[in-house]
Amino acid sequence: MNFLRGVMGGPSAGPQPSGAETIQKLCDRVASSTLLDDRRDAVRALKSLSKKYRLEVGIQAMEHLVRVLQTDRSDSEIIGYALDTLYNVISNDLEEEEQEENSPKQVDDLGSQFTEIFIKQQENVTLLLTLVEEFDFHVRWPGVKLLTSLLKQQGPQVQQIILVSPMGVSRLMDLLADSREVIRNDGVLLLQQLTKSNAAIQKIVAFENAFERLLDIITEEGNSDGGIVVEDCLLLLQNLLKNNNSNQNFFKEGSYIQRMKPWFEVGDDNCGWSAQKVTNLHLMLQLVRVLVSPTNPPGATSSCQKAMFHCGLLQQLCTILMATGVPADILTETINTVSEVIRGCQMNQDYFASVNAPSNPPRPAIVVLLMSMVNERQPFVLRCAVLYCFQCFLYKNQKGQGEIVSTLLPSTIDATGNSVSAGQLLCGGLFSTDSLSNWCAAVALAHALQENATLKEQLLRVQLATSIGNPPVSLLQQCTNILSQGDKIDRRGSKVQTRVGLLMLLCTWLSNCSIAVTHFLHNPANIPFLTGQIAENLGEEEQLVQGLCALLLGISIYYNDNSLENYRKEKLKQLIEKRIGRENFIEKLGFISKHELYSRAAQKPQPSFSSPDHMMFDHEFTKLVKELEGVISKAIYKSSEEDKKEEEVKKTLEQHDNIVTHYKKVIREQDQELEELKQQVNTLKSQNEQLQTTVTQQVSQIQQHKDQYNLLKVQLGKDNQHHNSHSDTVQMNGIQVEEVSKLKEELEEWKNKHELLQGQLREKDSLIEKLKPLQLETGTEQSSQTSKSSALEHNNELQKELEMLRTQIQLQSAEIAKLQAENQKLQVMNTSADPALGDSSATAAKNLELEGRLVQEVKELKNEVKALSEEKASLKQHLDSSNSTVAILQDEKSKLQQEVAESKKEQDDLLVLLADQDQKLSALKNKLKDLGVPVEDEDDIESGDQADEDEDGDEEEQD
Repeated sequence: MNFLRGVMGGPSAGPQPSGAETIQKLCDRVASSTLLDDRRDAVRALKSLSKKYRLEVGIQAMEHLVRVLQTDRSDSEIIGYALDTLYNVISNDLEEEEQEENSPKQVDDLGSQFTEIFIKQQENVTLLLTLVEEFDFHVRWPGVKLLTSLLKQQGPQVQQIILVSPMGVSRLMDLLADSREVIRNDGVLLLQQLTKSNAAIQKIVAFENAFERLLDIITEEGNSDGGIVVEDCLLLLQNLLKNNNSNQNFFKEGSYIQRMKPWFEVGDDNCGWSAQKVTNLHLMLQLVRVLVSPTNPPGATSSCQKAMFHCGLLQQLCTILMATGVPADILTETINTVSEVIRGCQMNQDYFASVNAPSNPPRPAIVVLLMSMVNERQPFVLRCAVLYCFQCFLYKNQKGQGEIVSTLLPSTIDATGNSVSAGQLLCGGLFSTDSLSNWCAAVALAHALQENATLKEQLLRVQLATSIGNPPVSLLQQCTNILSQGDKIDRRGSKVQTRVGLLMLLCTWLSNCSIAVTHFLHNPANIPFLTGQIAENLGEEEQLVQGLCALLLGISIYYNDNSLENYRKEKLKQLIEKRIGRENFIEKLGFISKHELYSRAAQKPQPSFSSPDHMMFDHEFTKLVKELEGVISKAIYKSSEEDKKEEEVKKTLEQHDNIVTHYKKVIREQDQELEELKQQVNTLKSQNEQLQTTVTQQVSQIQQHKDQYNLLKVQLGKDNQHHNSHSDTVQMNGIQVEEVSKLKEELEEWKNKHELLQGQLREKDSLIEKLKPLQLETGTEQSSQTSKSSALEHNNELQKELEMLRTQIQLQSAEIAKLQAENQKLQVMNTSADPALGDSSATAAKNLELEGRLVQEVKELKNEVKALSEEKASLKQHLDSSNSTVAILQDEKSKLQQEVAESKKEQDDLLVLLADQDQKLSALKNKLKDLGVPVEDEDDIESGDQADEDEDGDEEEQD
């Protein structure tokens, strides 16, 4: 201890030792002292000197400190001092004074070098992982900080050591469950560094229940209102999910997307957001975007998008989008997030189209966003976000494209002018004096036409009123007019930007649409303008415009149907050769793909630009350029004879495709008819089964009534044997009256049963009548043999049911005869009981009344028997008619078999014809491929035809 007092600053008469000498003495003390207290005091002194004399302590003491960690693990205090000392040496988190003295580069190098020395022995990292498992706060917390610092300095190397260490990652995951918030929070920071750019560790951490623990911490801390701990947890979640498809799928399958919804519950009062809340919400939105990023596999993105809709997360984001008082950067990021949640997902796109802003009157959210996009007073990043949102709304959404274009068509424009439509806003932005609005509106309108030939043709109908007194001009003509005026119009911003936007719109509009090309060529000023622009030698900025003009001219040649005599393909090629030169034309066309801004735009769908001047290309347009650049170059060098041959081959292919399409349509129709017949047979089967169950139930009910009747008879016989006196006779007459009433009720029930059976017979007759026209209607179809045979089976079943009903009627007639016999017995019993009753006038009157009723009942029963016999005769007639129907159906069956055989023969002939045509078709396609012409596959043509049919149907509905 005296030694330490001298070292730590007691008064001394001799010269003061230097820092290096003191550190050397302390290191010797740590290495040589046998007492634990002395070693502990020496390590504590090294800790106090480690910040000021970082280099010296690191060089001289690191080896001794590691040995302390290995040998003195029983004493938590000395272990804590050693870990703190190593942390001070390795960490670059220095005090401000030290940062002023040393440059950041020197500091970084020093920490990296000491880290490299420490991890050179992998056992040191393994030892550190063991110490982190200790529960003692003075050991665990310094160990976590030291391991975090090692990962910051030499991340990949330390990650690899931990990965190969047994249970290395699992031991670190226990830090999240520590009840002491300091250790838990530093554990989150440790896992952040551990999971950086290492997919293997990210998967292990995710499967160690990291998502559940982190989401629990975020909820405990108050979601977006929480502090910096929430921010750290969100950063760790981003590390685990970004570019890791396995973890993304695990996150979705674990239903963790549903737990993100409370993050975005924003109240009505959105004033005074703290900086931490803005940061937290920004990270939360970025985490949603990680799950639905366009760079993820399409299947994974689609499933996450659907999950976000079903759990209400998309609805919550749209609420923030339309809320007031939300900070600008949060609003911008929310727009970008909504964009990627709805991109390419029809269900989410339809929901977004139905969202209205809370205004009076309510306006669609799309209209409100477009108003911000074409408003030059809005921030640049916000306008870019709105454009991205509009692009994502229209991506693979033909329904949405049709709705946007329909707002421009004459039949759907609101004549009152009370509401502003999306189409009107786009036209207003397209022709405003702000170049950025021109570019955004042109790109948005191009996305409304993307891969939709029907809408390209419909947009040709749009007429614009330029000024009072002048006739309206088409939208296509107005675009070319503005393009040709160029620098004459005074605009705010880049003038090149406006022309680039209009040229991109025209190229998208004219590509793959011959009618639009014809309308464009119909204006005699367009081709001279394009050739003049391409032929001039302009500055570097204008080269981009020249390349786009060359692309537009190339599209006008490639998709030209030669309907205009003065602008046929051959004449346009000659014009290029004379005025521009083929090589010069190809060179100007190549300016587009060589441009730096083109390469940036091609990287990702989101338009992200550092400044408005760099906003030149759209991501989808870069795909179009890549597709057309090669085919246009080939088309320019083709001769007229090659063009003619190509057209002839195309016509032949179209004819063959039409024939094949016709036969496919016929086969589809026959399949549909066959399915309808099968459904009808199934319904008849189900009806027959229902009737059979009804008959079975009625038979069981009849049996129950028989049993009840026999029981009553037995009871009546017992009463007659045991009662002989006057009073007994009176009681017996009372019982007889009750029995008669019960018999009446039984008769009523039998009548009802009989009527039910008659109704069922009538239903069977109507079913037979329905089957007859069904068999006649389906007699001329190829695949009706199965329905015929099933109908015959039904007739056989109906005959069996008629036989069953006939036997039931016979049983009923037997029951009626029994009831008559019982009535006669009761009459005899009544007559024998009259003398025993004496001269009682009341009893005699009752007997007379009873006799009259019995006689009437007997008459009614006779009538019932007569009616039943008539019904029996009618049933025989029905049976005979059904037998004749069966014979007719059998004759029709034989005829149908002959017709089926003939139809099979005709089908075989058709298949042979189709095989010949397919051979010719493949030969012609091979010729086309030899000539260098791109040939579409049969399935692509079919899907294209189907898409055209759907689009035609949409057009009719809109008209």
